[in-house]
Amino acid sequence: MNKDTILGILIPFAGTTLGSACVFFMKNNIGLTTRRILTGFAAGIMTAASVWSLLIPSIEQSESMGRLAFIPAAVGFLVGIFFLLILDSVIPHLHANSNDPEGPKTKLNRTTMLLLAVTLHNIPEGMAVGVVYAGWLSGNALITAAGAMALALGIAIQNFPEGAIISMPLRSDGVSKGKAFLYGSLSGAVEPISAILTIVLSNFVIPILPYLLSFAAGAMIYVVVEELIPEMSEEPHSNTGTISFAFGFVIMMTLDCALG
Repeated sequence: MNKDTILGILIPFAGTTLGSACVFFMKNNIGLTTRRILTGFAAGIMTAASVWSLLIPSIEQSESMGRLAFIPAAVGFLVGIFFLLILDSVIPHLHANSNDPEGPKTKLNRTTMLLLAVTLHNIPEGMAVGVVYAGWLSGNALITAAGAMALALGIAIQNFPEGAIISMPLRSDGVSKGKAFLYGSLSGAVEPISAILTIVLSNFVIPILPYLLSFAAGAMIYVVVEELIPEMSEEPHSNTGTISFAFGFVIMMTLDCALG
C-alpha cells in the first residue's frame, strides 16, 4: 500500500473526527434546522458518490458484456441493499433523533446503541473507498488515483456533519465532552478498517470488482433512504433538507467529474 492509498483511506476518518470535535466548540445541541442541513447535505453527497463513483464505473467495467453490462451493477446494488437491511434487523441500534431502538431487544444503553447505528452505516462507506483503491492499485485503467481521492474527499465532507450529529447528542445525554468526542471519532474508525480489509483481500476483489462497486453503492443508498432522508424530512415540513441535498449532490458530482 503506497502513501496515496493510506492517505485516501484515512481522509474519511479525519472528516468524522473533525466533525466530532464540534462538541468542544458548540455549547448547545444541534438544532432542527441545522440537523436538516447537515443530514440533507450528507445524503446528497452519498447519493452522487453512489452514482458517479460506484454505479457508473461498475457498468463501465462490464462493457464486454454488451447489452447485459447492467447485470453486475443491478445484482451488486440489490445485494448491497439487502445486506444492510439484514444488518439493521440483527444488530440493535438507535438513531440520534429517535427514542425507539431498532433490531432485536437488548439491554445495551442508549450511547452504545447510537454508536452501533453510526458504525453500522459507516461500513459501506469504508468498503466503497477500499474497493475503488483496490481497483486503482490493480492497474485498472478505468479507475484513477484522482477519482479514488475524489470519492475519499466526498465521503470525508459528509462525515464531518455525521461526526457532529453523533457527538453532540451524546453530550446532551450527559456524556462528557472528551468521551463524546472519542465516541464520535470511534464511530468512524470502521471506515479505514473496512477499506484496509477490502484492499488486503484485493486478489479476491478484483475479479468481481463491478459487483463490489455496485454493492457499496446499494449499501450507501440504503443508508440514505432508510435514515438520512427521513431525518431531513421530519415534521414540521421544511424544504431546507431538500436544498441541502441538492448542494451536496452537486459538490460530489463536481468532485468526481473534475478529479476523476
